[in-house]
Amino acid sequence: MKRPGRAERDDKAPRDDTSRLSTSRLSAAILRINASLDLDTVLRETVESARALTDAHYSVITTIDKSGQVQDFVTSGFTPEEHRQMAGWPDGPRLFERLRDVTAPLRLPDLHAYIRSLGYSAEVIPSQPLHTFQGMPLRYRGEHVGNFFLAKKVGGPEFTSEDEEIMVLFASQVATTIVNARKHRDEQRARAELEALVDTSPVGVLVFDARTGKAVSFNREARRIVEGLCTPGHSPEQLADVLTYRRADGQEVSLDKLPLAQELGRGETVRAEEMVLSVPDGRSVKTLVNAAPIRSEDGEVESVVVTLQDLTPLEELERSRTEFLGLVSHELRAPLTSIKGSTATVLGASPALPTAEMLQFFRIIDEQADHMRGLISDLLDAGRIDTGTLSIVPEPTEVAVLVDQARKTLQSGGNRHAVLIDLPQELPRVMADRQRIVQVLNNLLSNASRHSPESAPIRVAAVHDGVHVAVSVADDGKGVPAEMLPRLFQKYTGLAGDGERGLGASGLGLAICKGLVEAHGGRIWATSGGAGQGTQFTFTIPVTEEAGDAPAAGSVRGLSELPREGREPTPILVVDDDPQTLRNARDALATAGYHPLVTGDQREISRIIKTEKPRLVLLDLLLPGSDGIELMQSIPELADVPVIFISGYARDETIARAFEIGAADYIVKPFSPTELTARIRAALRKEAEPESFVLRDLAIHYDDRRVTVAGRSVRLTVTEYELLRVLSANAGRVTTYGALIRQVWRGQDSGDPKLVRTFVKKLRRKLGDDASRPAYILTERGVGYRMEKPGSP
Repeated sequence: MKRPGRAERDDKAPRDDTSRLSTSRLSAAILRINASLDLDTVLRETVESARALTDAHYSVITTIDKSGQVQDFVTSGFTPEEHRQMAGWPDGPRLFERLRDVTAPLRLPDLHAYIRSLGYSAEVIPSQPLHTFQGMPLRYRGEHVGNFFLAKKVGGPEFTSEDEEIMVLFASQVATTIVNARKHRDEQRARAELEALVDTSPVGVLVFDARTGKAVSFNREARRIVEGLCTPGHSPEQLADVLTYRRADGQEVSLDKLPLAQELGRGETVRAEEMVLSVPDGRSVKTLVNAAPIRSEDGEVESVVVTLQDLTPLEELERSRTEFLGLVSHELRAPLTSIKGSTATVLGASPALPTAEMLQFFRIIDEQADHMRGLISDLLDAGRIDTGTLSIVPEPTEVAVLVDQARKTLQSGGNRHAVLIDLPQELPRVMADRQRIVQVLNNLLSNASRHSPESAPIRVAAVHDGVHVAVSVADDGKGVPAEMLPRLFQKYTGLAGDGERGLGASGLGLAICKGLVEAHGGRIWATSGGAGQGTQFTFTIPVTEEAGDAPAAGSVRGLSELPREGREPTPILVVDDDPQTLRNARDALATAGYHPLVTGDQREISRIIKTEKPRLVLLDLLLPGSDGIELMQSIPELADVPVIFISGYARDETIARAFEIGAADYIVKPFSPTELTARIRAALRKEAEPESFVLRDLAIHYDDRRVTVAGRSVRLTVTEYELLRVLSANAGRVTTYGALIRQVWRGQDSGDPKLVRTFVKKLRRKLGDDASRPAYILTERGVGYRMEKPGSP
């Protein structure tokens, strides 16, 4: 075999030296990136090492997740200006997506030519031509984890095959390191999250070393539980020298002789066992313990995890419950004693008691039975609140109605306190379960009356506060100390020195108020200026979304008609959700010769008016999910017939508002059949259309739908005549654009005032009315039109 010549040996020696140098540099670079598991450090070391290994001017590394999205983007060699130019290159994102998907090494002699061949602009960094380029995918066990790119080899030559070989070896090591760094980062994050979860747990968690029996970890709650046993200046970890625990079977163990972890290290698992931890000076804490050993792969116990729950609050709660049961027994025994005594007196009387005296005992029985029912209802509500089974059915409701109902309840019980109500007229409706919020108001009014003298009034007010209405009940009683205010809504809490015993004084009533208000999405609180300065309770209820209001379920539905005989009687529509009112109104109207149409569902109003054409509507002011005033404004058909409101609500401002929107009359429940029919007859007479309307030269003959001006007939279209008829029927007052749209076009148009103006212009032209100096149809700018009453100057 021919031995290599001297010249060949001399030529090979530099290549071997270069190879050894490259291998040495590669090994050093791999050692540097493997020296850390911090991902940011690994990526930064990678771009720097890649540049050094290939003499590249620029280096970029990217990592991608399993879905192919970029996670990390690190560069090296770029000045701030070059980085800005590259980031601002418009074709950068598209080129990067193409290069990101490269799965094999890519070596280019001219990057700009390659970019232009793809149809992109080649101005990557205008101030620094890149030219030479090398790209390398990073793969780990077949998974693509990222790429690094090198550009502009120092001195200008192209990247060589030796550069590519070095970078292939380097890339495999980098990919492994990146995956390991990711796993380390994920593990560190998961560990931090677990430690935070354990430390903030409401249960104490301790970890004991099975070999030494020493506690190696305490979470925050565990430290709180044992801090009361620590000697000042000593840490919880030092308790092992003096701590004794007594198990449920009575066995006492001193931890300095037999560490807890060693005993549990036998493999025992403890499930919900009560243990008393104590120190020699007598201090102790009762806990509920769970413990489980953590074993190594060979089955040896390495550590023990113990959870502690402080049972002191539960014991205090149990004491409170015992006291409360005694209180309830006393409360129920009192009315039961009265009932038993009354019945025994009546049954055992000989001779029999007089009727008047017997009725007095029956009244006592009835009152005490109602009292017991109220107590039991409060107890059931308290239980439902505790168990989360309390249900409410909110519906759009007027606050004034709820307040008025609670006021009547208070006064019907013989209470002598004056109740002063201050509610704004424009108060929005609220989403409330009517029965439950009235229950809250009843409790607050009763509480106020119990703690203030009879001469002092109780004040009820409400304000609109954003998305809520805040309702307050205030008294001028003895007040509440500041330190007691936060505890008023806790169960079984009474006012110190109150001198009262009972469920109300115990705070159960206020606790129920809190549960009911919070079930509505509101909150409740109390304020007081101190002793002798009274107390104010305030709670919030969410306002209703008017666009979402819907008729409430459970209303009386359907249409009831009487048979018609001979001449058809005048049809009258009655709308009320109270079946008794419907029956009374139907009977009164039928007796008076009218034809009653009755319904409890406001959704039927439009259909009944269109099909039955009633001459008058009796409309309940308060209906489920709505009220009569809103219906007057939202149902166009109601604008064509006189409406009489019927209501049990007799406030002056409400009655005035009803007349302002066009009500013909207002009747307060209860009413007699005579009053009802008399008011109906008066309204019908008032609304009866005259035979003709004469204003100066203009005459409208309603019976034959004929219009004349100075004796000359004027031919009008159907719409023009209807427009003139509506204006004349409302002579003396302004008819708005909206009212004209509803009554003339039956609300079928979009409601654009331009439509009304166009027809008024045509009508004026036919009547010979000058728009600049009108004699018949007057303009109210931005509002509508008006005609004067006949006989006006």
